[in-house]
Amino acid sequence: MPMTCAVQPILWTRKQLRLLDQRELPHEVRWLDCRSAADVASAIHEMAVRGAPAIGIAAAYGLVLALRADADAFDRAFAVLAASRPTAVNLRWALERMRGVWLASRDVDALEAEAVRIHDEDLAQNLKIGDHGAALLDSGARVITHCNTGALATGGHGTALGVIRSAWALNRLAMVYHTETRPWLQGARLTAWELQQEGIPSKLIADGAAAYLMASETIDWVIVGADRIAANGDTANKIGTYALAVAARRHGVKFMVAAPSGTFDLRCSSGREIPIEQRPATELTEFRGRAVAPAGVDAFNPVFDVTPAELIDAIVCEHGVVEKPDATRIARVLGRPVSPGRD
Repeated sequence: MPMTCAVQPILWTRKQLRLLDQRELPHEVRWLDCRSAADVASAIHEMAVRGAPAIGIAAAYGLVLALRADADAFDRAFAVLAASRPTAVNLRWALERMRGVWLASRDVDALEAEAVRIHDEDLAQNLKIGDHGAALLDSGARVITHCNTGALATGGHGTALGVIRSAWALNRLAMVYHTETRPWLQGARLTAWELQQEGIPSKLIADGAAAYLMASETIDWVIVGADRIAANGDTANKIGTYALAVAARRHGVKFMVAAPSGTFDLRCSSGREIPIEQRPATELTEFRGRAVAPAGVDAFNPVFDVTPAELIDAIVCEHGVVEKPDATRIARVLGRPVSPGRD
């Protein structure tokens, strides 16, 4: 299996961070050149870069850009970047890791080396996640995935889509069904594009068609990513994930979460403690700036939901597989305690 894939959305040039603008895919390949922490924070908030691991990587480079311009800017840049998206724990995890290096060294070169290390480690983790997850699939597997969890959402290869990519390389995969993923349509725009780049057989489905598909055809697994996993295994992911898990349980379809260990937030005892980002109503009432709903209509627009651990058959990370996840099994695989504040 190749160590890299055809899609590389994050490019670091030392003077700037180049981000593939995912808002424009698949119709246009456009790059954003970020030269400051504010540029990176804006790209994260406005969804030009998205996916929990990719957000953390971008934020780490954003700190380097800030410190290259002003050696006293760390705290200000940290605050701006941390506020850009509240749910994805990888963002805070990467920033805190960078803070530790800065406090220990006060060396911008050391800070840059740590950002590059975070980027490289994510790719290596994704490849391990892909191997562990693919091993759970039988030959000829038919799967459903949600949102975009591939190279576009990570440092390369992907989490849930990385499992799919690895399974395809091992000849274990027959078909991928991917949801459109409203309201940003990451599945229709991004996952479809990535699967085409790799030549993996796939079909796009409406979000609301997933339960019917499970009822009418043989589906073996739902495979999704995660933006935050609590100590007990409750998992926050793109809105619609919880509905997929409920439908999967009803129809006897197994449910897999694929994420690097940095996505686990062991300070959160359960999903009730995970903050859920609410985004503007216009994301539902408009499409590309054009109204699709009556003027003045209100909307409820949470961007994530929480899937309870009891609906998850396996959580896969680079350290291995947590089957029937709970706090004890998660701690055993991670090799970390679950007490709040001790991770």
